[in-house]
Amino acid sequence: MDHSGHGMNMDLPPFTLGRGLELSVEPFFLTGSLLALALYGYGVVRLRRRGDGWPVGRIIAFTVGVLSILLVMCTQLNDYGMVMFSVHMVQHMVISMLSPILLLLGAPVTLALRALPPAGRGRIGPRELLLKLLHSRYIKIVTHPAFTIPIFIASLYALYFTPLFDLLMGSKAGHLGMMVHFLAVGLVFFWPIMGVDPGPHRPGYVMRMLELFAGMPFHAFFGIALMMATTPMVETYSNPPASLGIDALSDQNWAGGIAWAFSEIPSVLVLIALVYQWYHSEQRAARRSDRAADRDGDKELEAYNAYLASLQARQ
Repeated sequence: MDHSGHGMNMDLPPFTLGRGLELSVEPFFLTGSLLALALYGYGVVRLRRRGDGWPVGRIIAFTVGVLSILLVMCTQLNDYGMVMFSVHMVQHMVISMLSPILLLLGAPVTLALRALPPAGRGRIGPRELLLKLLHSRYIKIVTHPAFTIPIFIASLYALYFTPLFDLLMGSKAGHLGMMVHFLAVGLVFFWPIMGVDPGPHRPGYVMRMLELFAGMPFHAFFGIALMMATTPMVETYSNPPASLGIDALSDQNWAGGIAWAFSEIPSVLVLIALVYQWYHSEQRAARRSDRAADRDGDKELEAYNAYLASLQARQ
């Protein structure tokens, strides 16, 4: 379907899942997604050609993450999202909460650092520029919880409960910019929490869980506010086309329910990932301790036994 009918004048038939999943190419997101897959694949190939491995699980996670973006942006879900609040909310939740988690589980920054060759002494290449960016003040700011949590929350309340949303939805560029913003906010929010890729903020596992739960409840509150409203709260969706056969308030209630339910999904996914990482971190620490004990003849245990013996000798 051509996106030239961008806005509320789209004459779409009543929504069904089959119609929503029909192909409807959005050139910007299609190009970006294919480029991301190509670069990721190139990095994996470079590693394997020199004999290094790369976990299949990471490849799957990144690929599914990109496909989830294509699902909501390059199908008729994107067209229906222009005229149905509920479908738009599916787009928002997927691209800001599900896609970023999957992309980050793919560890694209780590892959780039391993695949890109060093430029050589005194020279600056892509790898050096990436390292410089990772250590820059800008990245330290945009990945700090004092920034990520407020911007994550503001992306809901300051957008939907002000005229800004209607302004952005009035043009194709505004709509695309908003979707890119959702994806970017999700990436910077979950990046330090996931802790897979290197970054300026690497908090402990308990702190990561606290950061996660600091943001998630606001999605639930937002969803409940939409569900409890007695009038349409967003002008863009207040008068849906008659061809859809839907009621604006009912559609808004569905949007609220989707936002509320979706707030639980990333929490579960991230918690599973964190517990998995935590377990393997403890396992690695235990193995390092065992190797150190083998090298030094378990001097730490001997010192502890000697300490106990000295206590017993004093009695």
